[in-house]
Amino acid sequence: MSNPFKPYVAPEQNIAELTIKSILLGCFFGIVFGCSTTYLAIKAGLTVTASIPIAVIAITLGRKLLKTTILENNIIQTAGSAGESIAGGVAFTLPGFLFLSADENGNINSAEYFNYFTIFSLAALGGMLGTMMMIPLRRSLIVKEHGALPYPEGTACASVLQAGEKGGVFAQTAFVGMGVAFVYAMLQKVFHVIAETPAFVTKQVNKFWPSATINGEITPEYLGVGYIIGPRISGVLVAGSVLAWWAIIPLLATLVPFETVAHQLVTLGYLKDLTVSGGKGNWDPVTKTFANPASALYFAYIRQIGAGAVAAGGFITLMKTIPTIVSSFRESMGSLKEKGEAGILRTERDLSFKVVIIGSLLLVVLIAILPKIPGDSIAQKGLLGVLIITFGFFFVTVASRIVGLVGTSNSPISGMTIATLMGTCLIFTAVGWTGKMYEPMALVVGGIICIAAANAGGTSQDLKTGFIIGATPRHQQIALFIGALVSSVAIGIIIKILDTPTPDLLAADPFVKHAIGTKYPAPQATLMATLIKGILSFNLDWQYVMVGFFIAITLELCGIKALAFAIGLYLPLATTLPIFIGGAIKGIIDWRIEKKHEKKEEDDLGRGNLFATGLIAGGAISGVVVAVLSVFYYEALQSISFEHGLTELLSENGYQIFGTLCFLIMAAILARTAMKKTETT
Repeated sequence: MSNPFKPYVAPEQNIAELTIKSILLGCFFGIVFGCSTTYLAIKAGLTVTASIPIAVIAITLGRKLLKTTILENNIIQTAGSAGESIAGGVAFTLPGFLFLSADENGNINSAEYFNYFTIFSLAALGGMLGTMMMIPLRRSLIVKEHGALPYPEGTACASVLQAGEKGGVFAQTAFVGMGVAFVYAMLQKVFHVIAETPAFVTKQVNKFWPSATINGEITPEYLGVGYIIGPRISGVLVAGSVLAWWAIIPLLATLVPFETVAHQLVTLGYLKDLTVSGGKGNWDPVTKTFANPASALYFAYIRQIGAGAVAAGGFITLMKTIPTIVSSFRESMGSLKEKGEAGILRTERDLSFKVVIIGSLLLVVLIAILPKIPGDSIAQKGLLGVLIITFGFFFVTVASRIVGLVGTSNSPISGMTIATLMGTCLIFTAVGWTGKMYEPMALVVGGIICIAAANAGGTSQDLKTGFIIGATPRHQQIALFIGALVSSVAIGIIIKILDTPTPDLLAADPFVKHAIGTKYPAPQATLMATLIKGILSFNLDWQYVMVGFFIAITLELCGIKALAFAIGLYLPLATTLPIFIGGAIKGIIDWRIEKKHEKKEEDDLGRGNLFATGLIAGGAISGVVVAVLSVFYYEALQSISFEHGLTELLSENGYQIFGTLCFLIMAAILARTAMKKTETT
């Protein structure tokens, strides 16, 4: 029988937590990180985690200037992280209104829904839904599965907050890791001394292994995440990518003509036309070849296969956890009968389950009556609300478990959104809602679920942090609601500012109406719009989705948890390989300790985890800094890049090898730090 978990702050202690200064500071960080994430997501289809950077800032500024407690610092990062989560969900879906079907005159009528009120409404409703659905799920996923679901960013964030309180070697190890990561990331992303994604790709004419890719986005945050999630999960994760990039893609490169691949990319919206060069894989219409066939095949086929696998893995996971979920809801239903909170520990006090019931009903009503929401009648819009609640419960649960395994940064939110859009469009088809007029309605469902799933992932990490340090769940949930609402106001403003055509765009095309789609590609939103158009016009390639579905089934039959493998199948190898390296280091350290029969340190506050925490924090902070600088000083950043000079000096291969060596040195520092015994202060 394991000992009950003891949080850092005992349940009997009552210290300052949900205060005005913690809420205001958290909302400020939510706006800052939400705006920077919005830019990054529509520019490159990427997001960076915010919880850990905010926690680090809260420690360094809050404690010294505002005399905040550890629980107040937790509220700051909790309220602030909602901005980043919601921004990613908004940017991945809602610009799709600009890319849906045009009428006979070439006008995209759905673009009228890409207005501030609609963006704010959907962002706020999605953010609220994600937090609301996690109220009854907290006990089952965060508390009861504390040992099974690591929630790497949440655990790392708790370690940062505790290290800041403990001081001494605890704080030193975390902040040294953060410093190493920050210096490394600046050299990589600002000065380009270190290559960002070294790659080796076999040639298409290779008779043994054509168009196979070995690459890695060698960032400190991926190394840190891998160390925290450990060798088992990171191994299954990279196995999915190995199947995709080292088996399926070389096979497709041998069997599928490039022109067929190009047609598929046009269908998905990744290539404008077969006569136009560029797109994924860099299509050449003259030679009818790709400069990077592996990339073209990945976007043409693998992402759809991966989406099917993620959908199947998520469904299987949900089926397995139904008993736990039912017991959790039974406990939550008990809160309806509670007249008071006498005898309930502070660290077990959630918002009442009434909030979930009333909030769900209110969401359906708001969707039905709010103006500027697609739908011809209250009944139509009411059905959207019902679909949102149904899919919301499913994917909030799945999203929470996914981030519990691999972290928020690696959660395939777009894959879950694709699954939602598939289900929604099939329901629309079943009731006869086909055609262009129903496309915006499907995007509303997909958009809110994407935002809800993204925010649920962030919420789960925050609640994990709170569970470890001894926060009051109710206070965190209130902070999340406030942070979601405030961030939605700012995100709606920034996305409309970014969508405003700039003088250079107007000079090139006087009739251009939107910067998104030209200056800002919004790749994920383009995919969502293409998928909706494809299903509602009956031309989706279901065979690829079903391949992924049965890959997941096969893994489950072999006794392997399909979800982590499916995530790896969907994500690029460049993401999963450096994560696996971090997990391998953790595995070697654990093996070494076991071999020498040494006492294993508490993982959360061991030197290795603290240093890995610093790597995640430093990498994430630098990512946000570079994203913000890129908005205002892009040309200046280009002028200080050393990449051209180093490439000329070392050659392209030499430059990439040098970058790989730098990453391995950082990995060696992590391993050396982890092997040292933690000293107490």
